[in-house]
Amino acid sequence: MHVRPPLRARCAAAMMTVIIVGGCAGEGPDQRHDTEPPSAADTSGGAERPPTSSSSTAWTPPRSTPPPSPPSSPRRTAPATTPPTSPPFIASATWADSDYGITLAVAPTTAGRHAWGPHDAEAAWQEVLRLAPDADTPGMWEQFDCHWTWARLLEPHKPTWNLEPWRPVVPPERMLAEGCNPGGPEV
Repeated sequence: MHVRPPLRARCAAAMMTVIIVGGCAGEGPDQRHDTEPPSAADTSGGAERPPTSSSSTAWTPPRSTPPPSPPSSPRRTAPATTPPTSPPFIASATWADSDYGITLAVAPTTAGRHAWGPHDAEAAWQEVLRLAPDADTPGMWEQFDCHWTWARLLEPHKPTWNLEPWRPVVPPERMLAEGCNPGGPEV
């Protein structure tokens, strides 16, 4: 069994840092989302000050737009359907020749495109190895993990993820910087 490099954990930590430190887009001093009154030192001018007398009413931030009105008649909506996220995650894994060398074209299933469980990547890789046992070579798991983590987000409809045994084994940062295809162009 392969040991997963910390690529997914590092990327998740980086994204959380951006969210926590940077906040959400569109939130600024004039767009308060808290229920606390602004402090006396707040000079942004984006919200009205609560009354200074001792009143029993709670301060609420001003609304820039009125709340949406309820629909005049009940709408019938189809129940939300979520794609299946249980195995099989891989439809096929087929070896082919390219201008640069041999390549393994891995085609994910619909479930494989939407699965985010903590062990789904390993389960999907085991499916690849059942379909193509000779894929268990240095660097192939790392390419697969990169595609599993990023290609599904950036190119969700890409028909196959191409893995090549001739690519060099590289650190996760370089793997990501080279679009999951280190050492040569995408095949």
